[in-house]
Amino acid sequence: MFERLGNLVAFQLFGLDPASHAGAAVQFFVMDVAKIFVLLVAVIYVMGLLRAMLSPERVRAFVRDRPDWQARGMAVTLGAVTPFCSCSSVPLFIGFVEAGIPLGVTFSFLIASPMINEVAAVILVGILGWQLAALYVVAGLLVAWFGGMAMQAFRPERWVEDYVWKIHMGEAATIEPDTSLLGRHRYAVGEVKEIVGRIWRWVLIGIAVGALFHGFVPAAWVTAHLGGDDWSTVPAAVLLGIPLYSNATGIIPVAEAMLSKGVAVGTTLALMMSVAALSLPEMLILRKVIRWPALALFAGVLAVAFTLVGWGFNLIH
Repeated sequence: MFERLGNLVAFQLFGLDPASHAGAAVQFFVMDVAKIFVLLVAVIYVMGLLRAMLSPERVRAFVRDRPDWQARGMAVTLGAVTPFCSCSSVPLFIGFVEAGIPLGVTFSFLIASPMINEVAAVILVGILGWQLAALYVVAGLLVAWFGGMAMQAFRPERWVEDYVWKIHMGEAATIEPDTSLLGRHRYAVGEVKEIVGRIWRWVLIGIAVGALFHGFVPAAWVTAHLGGDDWSTVPAAVLLGIPLYSNATGIIPVAEAMLSKGVAVGTTLALMMSVAALSLPEMLILRKVIRWPALALFAGVLAVAFTLVGWGFNLIH
């Protein structure tokens, strides 16, 4: 259905040649815009119905006072199924510290939350197949688990900004959520409006980049520079992702275009993870609550982890 829509707009409405670069790019763009936004709205709405009673406060309360391994497992799982992105890093970080949750566990949550979510997983399955979706999710969970452990080994508490430790939040008045079907529907609609409203520009940019890549970049050039078994392609993909700003959903069209041009699976996964969890804007946001040594350590741990993931999957594949 989505491919037919792309063909209709690109080749019949605009009259572009299917064999031309512009025709291929426009067809890809229209097809992916329709496919991704239909999936995006549907999945966010359904998960909103189920998540109507979940909030950052409940997340903190759920993780608090657990053994380290249990708290880390819960933090990684909650990070993977909650919609909090890098823009939520500062209040979540402060809230987790205030709740007495170890910083290593907090970092596991901060790694998992922007990098893995059910919306991206469903869209990955719909566009790239369940095998790549499963690889991405499993790799993301492992990076979040061991990345948080690596951060904890360096005692990052010493690099938290002083004002974070001085925050003492009073008991906020609790508002009973409306758990009726109508109340959950309103919450789900609100989730769709809020999340789609926040990320639609980045999704469109991601699709546009993917379309240009798909239509105008020759497969031979991609194979020569990013394909093959050259070890340098994976760290290059990680570095390429740092200045980009998107999320796990917005980078999927770019990954789709890269794979269609013959880029290795591990290299593609490394780029996706770097864009979602290691982008420069997120680093600047985190700088508000942690000092430069902790920020450099966080970036270094993730860069090494993403590179190892990329090399590993390229070797297996």
